[in-house]
Amino acid sequence: MATDKKVTRVKTDASKLSEVEQERIKNYQVSPENKKKAATNRIIAAVLWVVAIGAELFTIFWVLKQDPIIYWLLIVLIVAIAILAIVGSVLWKKSNRLDPAPRSETVRFFIQNQLGAIVSVLAFLPLIILIFLNKDMDGKQKGIAGAIAIVLLLAAGAVGIDTKPPALEDYATQSARIEQLTGQDFVYWAKTSQKYHLYDDCSAINRDATTEIFEGTVSDAFGSVKLDQDDPLCQICENRWVREHPEGAQEDASTNTSEDTQKPGSTNDQASKTN
Repeated sequence: MATDKKVTRVKTDASKLSEVEQERIKNYQVSPENKKKAATNRIIAAVLWVVAIGAELFTIFWVLKQDPIIYWLLIVLIVAIAILAIVGSVLWKKSNRLDPAPRSETVRFFIQNQLGAIVSVLAFLPLIILIFLNKDMDGKQKGIAGAIAIVLLLAAGAVGIDTKPPALEDYATQSARIEQLTGQDFVYWAKTSQKYHLYDDCSAINRDATTEIFEGTVSDAFGSVKLDQDDPLCQICENRWVREHPEGAQEDASTNTSEDTQKPGSTNDQASKTN
């Protein structure tokens, strides 16, 4: 039975985590299975992108050099380049959810997460410029081919860009949060989930649209579906866990209180470090 009292949600603050937990976050790695899946997706994406660039070069150095230009072939190749770029970007973004880059490595984080958009620009921009500069097509042909290429560039770029990319630190923090709360990194989710759950019978996941419930680690959940990165834990589950395990909540509260009141360099602090 639900309580009629006010329930205040307390989020895990990284600064309140123990040194062991903070070190665990620093050294966090996704599972070998997720790394393997991510590597496979990245290889396939890279192959598709290479083929897309190859098709672009073929279009530039052969199709546009013909007189007259085989116009239908030009259009087909433009569409094919877009399909290859988009499918590659989808697979690449999926691999980034399975095995994200650390936010602390700024250059790698940017390139890895925006590579799909970068490849799309490389696959289309030179071709678009050369289409409009071509002297063997009339204005109408240039306009149609150029417009198609621009629209497909925008579409491929939109798919390739990641406005809110996942970061390894986020996975580590959320994993530590779940372990601190429940004692283990284990959650439930569905294909349509935006949150992961602590209970497989949670009302938020047991809906008519849910045909299958999955279980695994936090990184497994992030790799399977696109979760709410800011707060992926189901609030219903969290509140229920706190109600059903009040001793755990009290221990966390007492631990945080002692950490807040303990001053750096105190006797207790030195003793804890020695132990």
